[in-house]
Amino acid sequence: MLALSRKKNEAIIINNNIEITVLDIRGDQIKLGIAAPKEIPIYRKEVYIQIQNENKQATEATDVSGIEELKKLL
Repeated sequence: MLALSRKKNEAIIINNNIEITVLDIRGDQIKLGIAAPKEIPIYRKEVYIQIQNENKQATEATDVSGIEELKKLL
């Protein structure tokens, strides 16, 4: 992990096309602004983990009988 110190209104650039700027600092919270191409999804980590868990559950809960019915159509 790379750890950087930034002050308000300072930024970092990732991969030439993602800019992360410190917008505000209040106590133990900071507000970040992220400028990135629209095709790059950006999630808070807790939301990303929830999406990954739901995707995993969906693939594990695949209805095998439905797959067999689809195979019959081929």
